Amino acid sequence: MATKIRLQRGGHKGYAVYRIVVADVRAPRDGRFTEKLGTYNPNTVPATVDLNFERALYWVETGAQPTDTVRTILKKEGVYLMKHLRGGVRKGAFDEETAQKRFAEWKEVKVKAMEGLVENEIINKRNLAAARLKDEKAKNEALAKKIAEKKAAAVAEAAPAEEPAEEAPVEETPAE
Repeated sequence: MATKIRLQRGGHKGYAVYRIVVADVRAPRDGRFTEKLGTYNPNTVPATVDLNFERALYWVETGAQPTDTVRTILKKEGVYLMKHLRGGVRKGAFDEETAQKRFAEWKEVKVKAMEGLVENEIINKRNLAAARLKDEKAKNEALAKKIAEKKAAAVAEAAPAEEPAEEAPVEETPAE
């Protein structure tokens, strides 16, 4: 039986969440599968991947072919690196302890890079929000200034019209 490691769509319209599954190549995309390996949520920044590492490694070593997207996910999670290191152990290039040490070093660097990415994303969001707030305040001040000028002009126009006009002298007629 030919097997594939692929994504099975879930979630709702406009918000897809995927399961990473091992399935027969003849099964439909969202149909029957052999085993669930994890989940993938591309809607978060960075994308969230929850993967059963040992089972994914087992299936890759067994010969299950991942789709392009799943292959990328597995590479980012280190499954292919571990497969490569285990191949080196089988060939006798180095021992299992060295392989684990190399993988741990790679994982540490990857975790630090991911933390830096998340921190940069947070900083960028804060800076963008501050810039938007500053622009909004400037616009509000300009608008308030315009409104104050219009009110002052209206008051200036109304003030001369309200002044009483000079009264004409009244002539008195002599009383008879």
